[in-house]
Amino acid sequence: MSGGTAEHVVVEDFFGVIKLFSDGSIVRGDEITITLPGPFPDAPGVQWKDAVYDAARGLNVRVYRPSPAAAAGSEGDNNNKLPVLVYFHGGGYCIGAYDQPMFHSFCQRLAAAIPAVVLSVQYRLAPEHRLPAAVDDAATFFSWLRAQAALGGGDAAAEPWLAESADFSRTFVSGVSAGANLAHHAVVQIASGEIVLEPPVRVAGYVLVSAFFVSEERTATESDPPAGVSLTVAMADQLWRMALPVGATRDHPLANPFAPGSPNLEPLPLPPALVVAPGRDVLFGHVLRYAARLKEMGKAVELAEFAEERHGFSVGQPSEATEELMGILKRFVHHHAALS
Repeated sequence: MSGGTAEHVVVEDFFGVIKLFSDGSIVRGDEITITLPGPFPDAPGVQWKDAVYDAARGLNVRVYRPSPAAAAGSEGDNNNKLPVLVYFHGGGYCIGAYDQPMFHSFCQRLAAAIPAVVLSVQYRLAPEHRLPAAVDDAATFFSWLRAQAALGGGDAAAEPWLAESADFSRTFVSGVSAGANLAHHAVVQIASGEIVLEPPVRVAGYVLVSAFFVSEERTATESDPPAGVSLTVAMADQLWRMALPVGATRDHPLANPFAPGSPNLEPLPLPPALVVAPGRDVLFGHVLRYAARLKEMGKAVELAEFAEERHGFSVGQPSEATEELMGILKRFVHHHAALS
């Protein structure tokens, strides 16, 4: 056997969807083998289209806006303009896409239910692009959003739907799983001034659903997982190994927001947070800890627990639980949009 062949061995195999080899090469398979089963219905009356926010990297944002009737019935008084909800998809930073059916359907339902202009953001995936690549992409996206807010409706560079429908002073940042982790880091960078936003853009709140936080110290739900989990401890560990810089531990600041070296959240002017915690999730303990630590710091935080739901339930098929979640999201956005 040649030396080159010997070095070309699989070091990570995530259900055949990602194969990472010892020489750094990566082979991807079809994600349909591990995605949630449909159907994922469209929301009546919601329009959507893609726009480019980073031409150099070919990164898009999918813009959703509800029907004129829904927009006219919104509670805003800013010429019937709507709150803006930025959304980052999940997938452990390694899989998933902003245009996958489950995320596409969820964003449509968000746009219709709140109602809001929803911006679903594409970002680079690991292990081809290890962290902090996705965090850098989020910063680039918010720079684009700031520029869009500064443009007049007649400017050729302006995205017409944003110019017509978006109230940038009522912007919310959200995400599911790794997308919730990414939303957290984006909000922290905004609060610290590392990402600069200028009026009229203002973050009025943020929403973390099934947040993808870990640490070297195991929580009770990792040591003794609930029955029937959709994300196992081994899966989470493997995704973090492929997403973090080579050699990093689960106490890297991008994985554990309270690890040594992580930003001190206490002095930061964080916006109000909604933290959604499904009980049948090995990461449940980390999500509860996040909400508790924010409360200890005196931050405005609302915790919504779904005892019988699994990790990522929010983007599954519509159910009683997803309808309840949609109602909670709607109330959170309306309450904090009114205060902005």
